[in-house]
Amino acid sequence: MAAKPKAPQAKRKKAKKPRRPKIGAAVIDDIFARLQAANPEPKGELNYVNPFTLLVAVVLSAQATDAGVNKATGPLFKIADTPEKMAALGIGQVEDHIRTIGLYRNKAKNVIALSLKLISDYASEVPHSREALESLPGVGRKTANVVLNIAFGEPTLAVDTHIFRISNRLGLAPGKTPLEVEEGLERAVPDCFKLHAHHWLILHGRYICKARKPECWRCPIENLCIFEPKTPAP
Repeated sequence: MAAKPKAPQAKRKKAKKPRRPKIGAAVIDDIFARLQAANPEPKGELNYVNPFTLLVAVVLSAQATDAGVNKATGPLFKIADTPEKMAALGIGQVEDHIRTIGLYRNKAKNVIALSLKLISDYASEVPHSREALESLPGVGRKTANVVLNIAFGEPTLAVDTHIFRISNRLGLAPGKTPLEVEEGLERAVPDCFKLHAHHWLILHGRYICKARKPECWRCPIENLCIFEPKTPAP
């Protein structure tokens, strides 16, 4: 007697991940008001002398610390602070100056290539548009946003690892990708705070709301933060 065919098992539905919590406009306004009170004129920590050297410094800072970049670019920018001077050095000499920075060989190639493109396509000037900046070798959206903000005073939001973490932890702009977080911040951050918003968030993430062990006991926005559990004072 033939065995009866087994009835097909019903597919189990995957449990939906809980949506990332998001805070309200009044709380967001209070967060930035407190960050502003603590640091009214926040500055980036990369050293530069003009828009070109800022662009180079930001390109070099990918997967590297600002302190490490500054150590390498101090001597470099003394001899090459224009696209022409940088291109004249060549890849080998640029490598010699930046070899303490991660991925230095590829970064040296990009620095020379972007210098040549600035000379040929933009009259040696750093362009004042995201699209043009992103056309340069080694320049992505985050780098373009940093340059637009610092060099040209545009209220852009450059989402790095710190801003991505802070935006999700605080519920400012929950998102799964840097672009999603950036677009959320564009909608959430009040216009009066946008110019300095990315610096406030970067510095907050770098020195207080750290990845492994946030220093909640000295955080100016601790009682507004939805992240748990809070880290007790040492």
